[in-house]
Formats: sequence, structure tokens, C-alpha cells
Amino acid sequence: MNLWFRLLLMLLRRPWRKPVGGLDTTVVKMRVWPLDLDFNRHVTNGRYFTMADVGRMDYVLHSGAYKVALRHKAFPIVGDVWGKFRRELRLFEAFEIHSRMLGWDDKWVFVEHRFIRKERVIGVVMMRGLFRSAKGLIDPQEFIAEMNLDPQSPPLPEWLSAWSESCDGMSAQLRDEELC
Repeated sequence: MNLWFRLLLMLLRRPWRKPVGGLDTTVVKMRVWPLDLDFNRHVTNGRYFTMADVGRMDYVLHSGAYKVALRHKAFPIVGDVWGKFRRELRLFEAFEIHSRMLGWDDKWVFVEHRFIRKERVIGVVMMRGLFRSAKGLIDPQEFIAEMNLDPQSPPLPEWLSAWSESCDGMSAQLRDEELC
């Protein structure tokens, strides 16, 4: 099923859902459709990233992050994403995407998307992103404060900090290659 149709469904359901706190989890219910499948007849790895976008949009809308972005005339930028796939999702299976912000550092905000079927984690998509306005990047601490959260991030898991550092290392390497 196309991303735009899923986004539309999520938006149509939005008015009847209660807002959540910035560190709370949002849940989007979905089903696997034929266009989600690869040749092995299970959800293709790229589709997980696309469906995580829907979960992230739901989180941004329900947590009130969109209000802060609008005040700054900012838009979200995904910097890096990775996925961990544990089990397959097959045609017509129902599942949920549980999205939550794990924390932030001096540049990035980290959001986790857990794909859950029958109370079991099928896969996880991690994203680090930021908000940018015409004036430049929005400081995560400022953004978080405007969401009425403590400016101090919850402790980030060691694996998440290591992943973020490896992404920074790859970015530095790519910049160096461009200068050659």
C-alpha cells in the first residue's frame, strides 16, 4: 500500500486520538498489503523504513512537536536510519508501529520505531534527525524545552551512542573524500 494512502489514513484517525507527552509512545496499526512484499513474499526491508515514516509523523503530530516546528518555520530532516529485522511480516498480517523518542544530544534527536505483531517485536527502525529552519538548525535542547520536557536527555543506550558516533565517522569520511 502506498505511503500517501497510509499517511492519509493516519491523518483521518488523528482527531479522535489524545495528545501524548514527548517521551510517550504512539501506536499506529497497520496491515501488510501486496505492494509491501518482495519476491520472498514478506515485507521488503525498504518498506519498514517507509512505514516508520508514518509512525514518526504520527508521533510528531501527537506529541506536539509539529507545533514547535511551525513556530520556528522548521521542517524535519532525517540524518541516518538503520533497521534490525527479527521476524518476517507476511501478506495481510496485522501489526503495530510503536514510536518513541529515546533522547537527544547536542545535534540529533533519536526516535525508535518498534514493529510489533502479537506482542512480539518483529523489527526495529532507529532514526536520528533534526529540525531545520531558514535560520539554520534548531538546537535540540531548545526544541525539547518548547515541548515542555526537561532539557536533559534521558540516558542514551551505549549501542545508540556508538551508532551515532559511527554515523558521524562516516559523514566525516565522505566529506574528506569530496575534498580530494
